Amino acid sequence: MPPGSAPVDSAPLHSVPLDSATPLDSATLVRTLIAAQFPHWADLPVEAVDASGTANAVFRLGDDKVVRLPRTESSAADVATEHLWLPRLAAQLPVPVPAPLAQGAPAEGFPWGWSVCTWLEGTNPLPGDGTWAPELFAADLAEFVLALRRIDPTDGPQAYRGEPLASRDEKTRKVIAGLDGVLDAGAATAAWEKALTAPAFTGAPVWVHGDLQPGNVLVADGRLTGVIDFACMGLADPAVDLIAAWYLLPAGAREAFRTAVGADDADWERGRGWALSIAVMELAAYRESNPVMARNAWWVIGELLAG
Repeated sequence: MPPGSAPVDSAPLHSVPLDSATPLDSATLVRTLIAAQFPHWADLPVEAVDASGTANAVFRLGDDKVVRLPRTESSAADVATEHLWLPRLAAQLPVPVPAPLAQGAPAEGFPWGWSVCTWLEGTNPLPGDGTWAPELFAADLAEFVLALRRIDPTDGPQAYRGEPLASRDEKTRKVIAGLDGVLDAGAATAAWEKALTAPAFTGAPVWVHGDLQPGNVLVADGRLTGVIDFACMGLADPAVDLIAAWYLLPAGAREAFRTAVGADDADWERGRGWALSIAVMELAAYRESNPVMARNAWWVIGELLAG
């Protein structure tokens, strides 16, 4: 999980009364939930994590734990999936992923299940950061993607982005049209149409992370040290995880990543389509409300339209 957040309240997590003014993603709520449901952790300090993600409010608990409170009902549905599957996947992956430690229940006015997981050290990279050795980072990403693909798919859930790329056509075109004047809608539409000409994926779905972008990976000294937030994980077209080429890598390292993961022309073009569709939807949703997500989306769109 990314460090660098400002401490909110490091007092022990003993019972704190809530009132109607207590936000449902506040440190006060975290203290109360922990004290009531996991009292053996009640003396640990809590810090809010200044993360850019939109699905969960994130709090560091002590030195080695993190509390994730879903912000929406749909995000809450991911809690049980992560607790079931992350322990099964972790041993087969080349870098650490969060280990679920406890699953909290709705209480104290918080309406959904929530989770406590291990804290992972590292920082989120800037999109396309080429100030270190991006070829090594590309190799690390490819190793992670390939390891995930090799995991037995039996009984695995469909990924959040488990639909065919073509099924996103209407919505993607609508979003691009709505951004006309903000970006080059003609060029974006042409890039989207080109992606749709790639042969559809007809193989057996494989495990994907589903959201390999800066807020969900951790680095140290330019190397991949962890992958977090598996809310989108499941079985899908392997091209979904190729979005990492544009969300995380500078242009000069993309070919190395492509070669390492063995992406053919159709895979690569579908990966471009996934990256474009996701990025324009993120830009439309967050350009005025979430500067980090908007910055990432702008980077991806710019790289894709540049060729």
